[in-house]
Amino acid sequence: MPLYGQTLLLFALNAMDALLTLYWVRNGFATEGNHLMATLLDIGDLPFLVVKVAIGAVTAIVLWRWRHLRLAKYALGFALIIYVCLMGVHLFTGLSAMGLISESMLHQLSEFGRGLYALVF
Repeated sequence: MPLYGQTLLLFALNAMDALLTLYWVRNGFATEGNHLMATLLDIGDLPFLVVKVAIGAVTAIVLWRWRHLRLAKYALGFALIIYVCLMGVHLFTGLSAMGLISESMLHQLSEFGRGLYALVF
């Protein structure tokens, strides 16, 4: 995929993350893990969406602006991997909300994710 498409995909995944997070939190299926974003959610939906989409836009612009640098290409790839994994979290949240995944299975997946995160970072 061309770099331009990857940059647009990153922005689209960021916007989708914002909308899905808003839906899951407002319907009581999840909580926002980022304390700053949770505070914005407490203020209202619009501040949350504006900041979340603005962060995604600035990130996409910066990565596109310095696309000729190898670091920007690696950062874009890494950010896409993170957002694809985040979409997986949203998928499991949705499946859980529909009753298709039990709480114990979701807890096991959560523990696996935390262990993987601890291993990587």
